[in-house]
Amino acid sequence: MNIIILDGESLNPGDLSWEGFTALGSVTLYPQTPPDRVIARIGNAEAVIVNKIQMTRAVFDACPRLRYVGELATGFNNIDLDAAADHGVCVTNVPAYSTMSVAQMVFALLLELCQAVGHHAGAVAAGRWSACPNFCFWDFPLVELDGKTMGIIGYGRIGRRVKIIAEAFGMRVKYYSPSASNAALEEVLAQADVLTLHCPLTSATEGMINRDTLAKMKDGAILLNTARGPLLVEADVRAALESGKLAGVGVDVVSVEPIREDNPLLGAPNCVITPHIGWAPREARQRLMDVAAENLSEFLQGMEQNRVSRG
Repeated sequence: MNIIILDGESLNPGDLSWEGFTALGSVTLYPQTPPDRVIARIGNAEAVIVNKIQMTRAVFDACPRLRYVGELATGFNNIDLDAAADHGVCVTNVPAYSTMSVAQMVFALLLELCQAVGHHAGAVAAGRWSACPNFCFWDFPLVELDGKTMGIIGYGRIGRRVKIIAEAFGMRVKYYSPSASNAALEEVLAQADVLTLHCPLTSATEGMINRDTLAKMKDGAILLNTARGPLLVEADVRAALESGKLAGVGVDVVSVEPIREDNPLLGAPNCVITPHIGWAPREARQRLMDVAAENLSEFLQGMEQNRVSRG
């Protein structure tokens, strides 16, 4: 089988092996592929492996020999599943590989907002502690998590893992999920000292954190997003930070990635932004690589594993 990997660099910048795929066929690897080169690079290939490449109907129409698209991620909103089904193409994803890593990222962001470790370490390196008349100093109010309420929107694998860690910090937990017995969304918004998002991006959840929902939250709450950037109306979140409605925001995802220079969150007060790295520890990426190769191997044997396309 001729296998084309269109944007392999994000998963594997060089510290992993593609041997799971090379064992299955002839592999052509591209670190990145610009949109205007996607069709040409796929050519007559039967299998394509992608991460964020847009697999549109035009791509499927132009590549009639394509039989399989493997998503190197859990989310697959970059693939037109209707077009895939119309062309009889199997699409698979990799669920659950980053549960531990993303949950860890939630608390990395939260602890930075509560303790400002990076800022204070920089202040020490700049000589401010050496020049301090007291034995210690801090520039921001520091926050203890014990006894605070963690509100979780989305209660899948990551949300449940976040609950376990939050409880280990002594936090109370309220969660909202349309598919489980739980508190109402308004109750979670009203009670959360920390609100963290772990729901998929859908037409119903896009922009769910906006001026109206922010108004229902406690004054001085902290907001975290490690799910999908468009869950936030970013201009409304910035306004909430500037007014003091939110005490802090930590995001590992934004509405357009890479982040644009005009993103409203850039330069907002007490806003920590990281470049979509929650999924990226080597251990998580290795799991992703292994399962993605297994998905293709199962397909070649006439079986289905993690198929998300219909038909």
